[in-house]
Amino acid sequence: MAPSTTTPASAAAVRALRTTLRGNVLAAGDPAYESARRLWNGAVDARPAVIVRPADETDVTWAVRIARTHRLPLTVRGGGHDWAGRATADDGLMIDLAALRRVTVDRASRTAVAQGGARAGDLVEATRALGLAPVTGTVKAVGFAGLTLGGGYGLLAGRCGLALDNLLAARVVLADGRPVVASADENPDLFWALRGGGGNFGVVTELRVRLHPISTVLAGMILYPLAQAASVLRGYREVIASAADELTVMTGFFGGPDGQPLIYVLPVWCGDIARGRPVIDRFTALGTPLAGQVCPQEYAGVLGMFDQVVVDGRHNEVGTQWLPELTDGAIDLVVDAAATATSPYSGMYVHHFHGAASRVPPGETAFALRRDHLLVEIAAAWEGAEQAAPHRRWAREVSTAFAEHALPGGYPNLLGPKESRRAAAAFGPGAARLLKTKERYDPDHLFSAVAALEPTDTDSGA
Repeated sequence: MAPSTTTPASAAAVRALRTTLRGNVLAAGDPAYESARRLWNGAVDARPAVIVRPADETDVTWAVRIARTHRLPLTVRGGGHDWAGRATADDGLMIDLAALRRVTVDRASRTAVAQGGARAGDLVEATRALGLAPVTGTVKAVGFAGLTLGGGYGLLAGRCGLALDNLLAARVVLADGRPVVASADENPDLFWALRGGGGNFGVVTELRVRLHPISTVLAGMILYPLAQAASVLRGYREVIASAADELTVMTGFFGGPDGQPLIYVLPVWCGDIARGRPVIDRFTALGTPLAGQVCPQEYAGVLGMFDQVVVDGRHNEVGTQWLPELTDGAIDLVVDAAATATSPYSGMYVHHFHGAASRVPPGETAFALRRDHLLVEIAAAWEGAEQAAPHRRWAREVSTAFAEHALPGGYPNLLGPKESRRAAAAFGPGAARLLKTKERYDPDHLFSAVAALEPTDTDSGA
């Protein structure tokens, strides 16, 4: 990628930012610029004209206003784990919320307030000693705001819903630089849109979320050889068909220590331990495990189980589909995908959606798919020195094959930037309401996060 071009507008913006903000302002040539512009996905190589690391919300408001004044593309980085790289743009202004990670907990009300740059692990660490748990995704390093605003599938979904279902209020800096509160009582249309519509409406500087009295869970990752995949997955399907709310189970595959794909089952029981043991025993009996133990442990420990496969700097491409059920045909596709994976770092992550998450009325939040289903996350990953084409082709072909078994749309947090038709299908009847809310709060379309609803000439419906 060629170095970013310094234009009169960007140079003027840098001067204005440096004389106005309390936080750091980085431009090309500054010592920390190169590391600051890098995202989790090493395949993203954009060079912003300037990177702002606000010290507080006031810095955020000034950064938004200066970006508008100088007509610079504006992006926002929370955790930086959006595989499509929407946290950055060539010659734009990136607001990097890395310095805003404080989490405060109110034990009496069972709520926490997290700044916009907090990671999922930050909330878990802030609450673990109090016997409380936040609803997060499955990886500690992922930005909490981004995963929450787009959905937030996690290992407590059956009992507690999605992460967005536990959002109580948010502070948002709008496109005109005004900070506002979005909640059921203040700006309720914006609050509705934020819960599933992502960061398309402003910079979320603070989230207030509900916590749950969960500390110890019965959980563990069970690993099986690929040869047992079909029978293990059929058994998984049988168990989750009658799963209690307290049980949420992930499955899929990733490369083992020798590079060969392993099938995993990760059950998490977040209720009474004694009542959960016979349920969990059904998973250990699905086949002959190569490794793995399910035992009582802190919920915080469960979120570290995928740390080994979510590595900063590798190149990534992600496909996603929603399955109404795990049919025999879909099981065959999982097995085939594992057998044909082009990299030992690639994998598949099947997220279980049921229980409390399914009982939210579809129109209550912008996240519309409220029936029981499975989210299939197809993650190609490879080292930067390798040719990208075979790995990208594998991810796209696997996703296309699953599309024949899938529901319309797809998880907006994982859709690509050119998949507006799938995004519109994902939001269903709420798509028109989202666009109307967008026009009210961001009429000039300053913000762009998760999949865009507006079609483009190169939009793909696959």
